[in-house]
Amino acid sequence: MDFQLTEEQQMMKEMAHKFADNRVKPGAAERDRTHEFPADILKECADLGFMGVVVPDEWGGAGMDYLSYAIMMEEISRACASTGVILSVNNSLVCDPLMKFGTEAQKEKYLKPLAMGKKLGCFALTEPGAGSDAGATKTTAVKDGDHYIINGTKIFITNATHADVCIMFAVTNKEEKHKGISAFIVEKDFEGYNLGTVENKLGINASGTAELYFEDMKVPAENLLGEEGQGYKIALATLDGARIGIAAQGVGVAQAALDESVKYAKERVQFGKPISANQAIQWFLADMATEIEAARLLTYKGADCKQTGGRCNKITSMAKVFAAETAMKAATKGVQIFGGYGYMKEYPMERLFRDAKILEIYEGTSEIQRIVIAASLLKEY
Repeated sequence: MDFQLTEEQQMMKEMAHKFADNRVKPGAAERDRTHEFPADILKECADLGFMGVVVPDEWGGAGMDYLSYAIMMEEISRACASTGVILSVNNSLVCDPLMKFGTEAQKEKYLKPLAMGKKLGCFALTEPGAGSDAGATKTTAVKDGDHYIINGTKIFITNATHADVCIMFAVTNKEEKHKGISAFIVEKDFEGYNLGTVENKLGINASGTAELYFEDMKVPAENLLGEEGQGYKIALATLDGARIGIAAQGVGVAQAALDESVKYAKERVQFGKPISANQAIQWFLADMATEIEAARLLTYKGADCKQTGGRCNKITSMAKVFAAETAMKAATKGVQIFGGYGYMKEYPMERLFRDAKILEIYEGTSEIQRIVIAASLLKEY
């Protein structure tokens, strides 16, 4: 197995690392405090090709591979988890299903401006009664001539406050249960498309997470993504690939926790010596570094699987659950290394600790990932 990055991948790593340090990280703490959406940063991300990393050139993307995408996500998330998840949603949850299931007309109208960063997308699947159980979707779409009339509510939607385009899911045939769910491309300017409560969250505070509700929203029939009844399949396929982005986000948050912990441990003096001289601190750092490297390699393997077109749900679930839990453990150890200062908002560890927790919840909880992994194993043996 070749662990060396290609020249193109190495260029992505260096470019994203430099951009993250120079442009994303400096304002991360302030954006967390004010909940300000990083619109200006995203414009620069668009110029660098970060809004549609794997989308082919012909559709406005950077035309790179999934490993390059994972590398970009790690570097940006290392600097700001909020910016990282915004990019993950646009790339993985919006551009990817459009690329795979969209018609040529849909790609021209929606994929191209999304991949170029001229528009921003969101993904609306979760409902008050349908979280891990996406099949319990209650939002309805009723065919009426050459349109669908959609009614329902979606919650916890990342990018909702600033999204121009939304990939959303609604029931078109109640009798078919999850096979009766369909996917639609809707625009914020459609009549009946409404922004609801903007969420006040524990972490990733600059990601524009909000409720969306639809009241007799009239959607052209040509905005059906895929075929009627394919929505559940589209959602699952999309989430399988999206776990690569969130796994990479976890690696980035964990790496930031390690970086800050090493720096602090070398500077902090107690009992006449830096705390880095204490074996207990050294073991914390060693465990963090080891687990981060393992999470990174799992994420890279998931990205490689996605690139080659194989069945990836087991490896992407492994990468997602391991990277998410690695980030939480690294942030927890980091707070402990910082001691009382780790609990204070003036120091970065407090924000990293808050940002890490959501990784174990969104885009499939750790428990759901384990169910997916176990199901794959049981089929293999």
